[in-house]
Amino acid sequence: MDKKSIIGIAVVAVLFLGFAYFNSQQQKEYLEQKAAYEAYVDSVAAAARAAAPVADSLASGNGVQAEVAAAEAAAAVRERQVETLGESLTAAREAEAEEFIVENDVMAVLFSTRGGQIKGVTLKDYTQYGPRGKRDRKIEMMDPATARFGLSFYLKNGLKNVPVNTLDYVFTAQPVVGEADGAKSVVMRLPVAEGAYLEYRYLIYDTAAPERDYLVDFDVRLVNMAPEMANQTQIQIDWANTTFQNEKGFQNENMYTTLSYRFPDETSIEELGMSEGAKSKNISTQVNWVAFKQQFFSSVFIAPDNVSYANLAFDTAAPESSLLKTFTAQMGVPYTPQTEGYDFAFYFGPNKYSILKKIGEPGGADIYLERLVPLGWGIFGWVNRWCVIPVFDFLRNYIGSFGIIIFILVLLVKLVISPLTYKSYVSMAKMRLVKPQIDELAKKYPKPEDAMKKQQATMELYKKAGINPMGGCIPMLIQMPILIAMFRFFPASIELREQPFLWADDLSSYDSIVNLPFSIPFYGDHVSLFALLMAVSLFGYSWFNYQQTASSQPQMAGMKFMMVYMMPIMMLFWFNSYSSGLCYYYLLSNIFTIGQTLVIRRMVDDNKIHAIMQANAAKKSKGKKSKFQQRYEELMRQQEAQQRAKRK
Repeated sequence: MDKKSIIGIAVVAVLFLGFAYFNSQQQKEYLEQKAAYEAYVDSVAAAARAAAPVADSLASGNGVQAEVAAAEAAAAVRERQVETLGESLTAAREAEAEEFIVENDVMAVLFSTRGGQIKGVTLKDYTQYGPRGKRDRKIEMMDPATARFGLSFYLKNGLKNVPVNTLDYVFTAQPVVGEADGAKSVVMRLPVAEGAYLEYRYLIYDTAAPERDYLVDFDVRLVNMAPEMANQTQIQIDWANTTFQNEKGFQNENMYTTLSYRFPDETSIEELGMSEGAKSKNISTQVNWVAFKQQFFSSVFIAPDNVSYANLAFDTAAPESSLLKTFTAQMGVPYTPQTEGYDFAFYFGPNKYSILKKIGEPGGADIYLERLVPLGWGIFGWVNRWCVIPVFDFLRNYIGSFGIIIFILVLLVKLVISPLTYKSYVSMAKMRLVKPQIDELAKKYPKPEDAMKKQQATMELYKKAGINPMGGCIPMLIQMPILIAMFRFFPASIELREQPFLWADDLSSYDSIVNLPFSIPFYGDHVSLFALLMAVSLFGYSWFNYQQTASSQPQMAGMKFMMVYMMPIMMLFWFNSYSSGLCYYYLLSNIFTIGQTLVIRRMVDDNKIHAIMQANAAKKSKGKKSKFQQRYEELMRQQEAQQRAKRK
């Protein structure tokens, strides 16, 4: 390594360590500010407690003296607050909060002047799975009692810095105004001093375009605030809410509910992962957006210019409660005296791939919100994004029943791989026809030390007959990415939510024909008919496949119990609480595969295959050996010679 490379590495290392130290100092400063703010709140409360006994002691006297004492005590507390906060913030602290709702075609947003925040969001097109299967309540994105969004910063007061958390103050709300571009504007202000105020401006659109209408633009403006602000490098953001249970099964919904986030310039996203308890993570680098993600719905805070850091956490509620998870996110955005404001946005809506894919930054840059839909990694995600979803969306334009769409999807997959299925059957038929010759080779080379000769002779026989030993496995290998892609697609597809088919009332969740009075470990407290039929079809397919392969591949005999019996039972336990649409897909796939094999069996004549094999063998026996075959045979001879030498 030359001198320039070493210097370059050293400079990068210094910059990285410096950046990490700077961010750690910012978080340390935030914690100190938070402690100071809590001390301030305690001091105000102590003043109120000190004044209360005076009023109480005089309350036993005549009414006039009691009222005077109470007024004097209240005045003393207020005077201290005015000295600390100023008249404007003291008045905002004392004001009564109001709530109001602003709607568009897809959602109703509940605002509160306490903190100038969004306290609730109702989605009009989706319903919650309630007790006894009732769906008479719209989806609520958060519990208004626990929802909070506040900014924390410091104001100057002489030689002291006064901490301010917007959640403690009541904003003044301007009348809701309709904008020329079809948006409704909600403006709320927090007066800080004469001519200086903090302004929140929300924009809610109604354009009949879901990717726009589920978004709420959130602009923060610091109007004439620079002279009032203390020396600080960060403004802190505190965002939290508790989500409700919306789906049929708590365990399954909880498995897909987590806290997600994206780093700038990354095409993938990160998650805290699944947990039935609590999880947290402190991120000291920039984050582009943070999502409180449920199985089918998400609340997302988007910062186009990124937040400086994010401390993220969630805690899981009890299964018997109506709640699911409590999310918290503490973030920071840079501040300088020149800062005039920040442009943020919220997304409150479904985890629908076609909607999330179209959401980007104001400049058109992709922020990859569609990654909230867990389609799988690598090839499995590619199959879903480029094959399954386009075909699914195309069929939805013409077919109303999702059960029929899944049927057609299975049919298309089977048609695409049918040439491979045909070759697989022919390959197995050839191996079945050469089985007597394989048995003769086993008799000719019975000794373990002749294993190399036996293998060489077997490969030579396969080559002459035109048999590919892997030919029977290729269709399964081709189908595997599709089957796994479907395993990820169906439980994450909101299109199947609330879609009935036959006895299933919701293809995105399990179907239950019997509710058990007890719970079976790893199985559950219900019987899913689609899962049961899928397991039966898998047993039939495994038995049928075993009959086809066992005669030509003796090693398959030892796998009979696992393939024919154990695997269907395992799948039944595993899929009993999974999406009924997924079980229905696997059921059809097994039935179609058996049907394909039966049709191909009637089309294929073993005598013709045997004649072709003999012709191939005669042709290849006269032909010249390829260089690869010569090298392979030479390698086999060398290995056999080495084994003889070892035995001596």
